[in-house]
Amino acid sequence: MAKDKIMMVGGKRKTSIAKAKISPGNGRVTINKIPYELLYQLHKLSIDEPLRIAKKVLGNINFDIHVKVSGGGRESRIEAVRLAIAKSLVKATKSEQLKKAFLKYDRNLLVADTRRKEAYKPGDSKARSKRQSSKR
Repeated sequence: MAKDKIMMVGGKRKTSIAKAKISPGNGRVTINKIPYELLYQLHKLSIDEPLRIAKKVLGNINFDIHVKVSGGGRESRIEAVRLAIAKSLVKATKSEQLKKAFLKYDRNLLVADTRRKEAYKPGDSKARSKRQSSKR
């Protein structure tokens, strides 16, 4: 990646949208201007997964990643951030080896989960359940 080159990559999960800005630096990762080390332990580990895989495949990571995330709940925000970080690392390094490592570990690191809540149907109390009718 050339000096002073900044790339933007997005990630979505349910209604959460994360936008990652990756630039040359010394490995800092911030989420909504907060270092990711200050998050809950489980969330920190989830966000750390793409960084650890990249470090294992490429060696040292010399990028600063700043992520802005909005919408959705806490867990879907973390999943969106995780997706945005992994996609930004692949885009910045242009490494096919890193892409294969991400896909082998967990496909959801690079491919968004497009499942959504099913719409309510007319005359029903829920999306799929029907009212019970008496046959006799």
